[in-house]
Amino acid sequence: MSPGAAPAGTGPAPDRTPALAAEWTPALLAEPLALARALIARQSVTPADDGALDVLQAALEALGFTVTRLPFGEASGTGEAARIDNLYARRGTTGPVFGFAGHTDVVPPGPGWSVDPFAATLTDAGTLVGRGVADMKGAIACFVAAVARQPLDWPRHGSLAFLITGDEEGPAVHGTTRVLEWMDRAGERWDHALVGEPTNPEALGDALKIGRRGSLNARITIHGRGGHVAYPHLADNPVHRLARLAHALTAAPLDRGSAHFPPTSLQLTSLDVGNPTTNVIPAEARLALNIRFNDHHTGAGLAAWLRERCLDACDGAGHAFTLETRISGEAFLTEPGRLSGLVAEACQAETGRRPALSTSGGTSDARFIRGHCPVVEFGLVGRTMHKADEAVAVADLETLSAIYQRVIRAYFEGPC
Repeated sequence: MSPGAAPAGTGPAPDRTPALAAEWTPALLAEPLALARALIARQSVTPADDGALDVLQAALEALGFTVTRLPFGEASGTGEAARIDNLYARRGTTGPVFGFAGHTDVVPPGPGWSVDPFAATLTDAGTLVGRGVADMKGAIACFVAAVARQPLDWPRHGSLAFLITGDEEGPAVHGTTRVLEWMDRAGERWDHALVGEPTNPEALGDALKIGRRGSLNARITIHGRGGHVAYPHLADNPVHRLARLAHALTAAPLDRGSAHFPPTSLQLTSLDVGNPTTNVIPAEARLALNIRFNDHHTGAGLAAWLRERCLDACDGAGHAFTLETRISGEAFLTEPGRLSGLVAEACQAETGRRPALSTSGGTSDARFIRGHCPVVEFGLVGRTMHKADEAVAVADLETLSAIYQRVIRAYFEGPC
């Protein structure tokens, strides 16, 4: 029986000691289930790694990759200062370079699981259950399987590479961005990249992401002067200006969308005065919002637009408000072309469905990679990602491995 495997329906936790290189062979790695289970067994909740990258390093070295570990951040830190382990691997010395990017970190399991979230349980229904199986340890195992099905000296002209971070689900400070900086210094350039995020809403073949919306978070504080409600002339009520601002921000859509993006969405997430007293005018009022924006906008442009709306609501008084913005990613698009075509054709060949070209959803590390090379995203079904009992069909692991295999073969050898 393969390391970490179990009879269907029993689902015991696999051995959690780090896998040794000698335990992995190309034949074993050509089937994605064993590696997927070994990765899920590592409790790699951001920023912890728990040996997940040790497992992956052993597997990639068994396939002839040169692996470089790239830790960044403070070893004793938490949050943005935490030490993050990352991995870069390459097989081949010439171009073109096709890279696969992903992450082994996962969100906390949370309550409500029917099984141990890190036991990589196989069910009688033919599913693999575990935190991170969809997002996105399963896809990593599938791409490794696709590579393992090729000879160890393949491709003869060109290179395969992996960029795997431990900081995608967290602040994303010491992960992919830092590895890309290291790649620039080391002269490591990719020609195209595929990110294995779970892009399919219901079934493999639903969607291929060719871009992502940008995301801006803002916190606005309107400053006033507190006082008694019976003597408003002695106070300066910030709640009234906050109400005007909230109306101005939501009265009309920012745009009608673009060729590949839906309309920009501005959502108020909090209106907060914190005043339990009925006869007191508060001194401050606060508003929080998020804007998911398309390629009509930039983060800086929207921050400037917000400042203008604040000035209008405060009658031009810049001292009457404080605006804080954080841009977690700009909108980007990889124009439909060879890369998206290869993935769509491979998906259609294996599933009978041609995926829609999508830019929906939240942010991903593709937002960083897009400045390095053209990038698209395609992975497993994401219906259960970040939920209790996160699961994928075992059959989907095989199908995705076959899709990835077609993609890389077509990329280096010609049409599928």
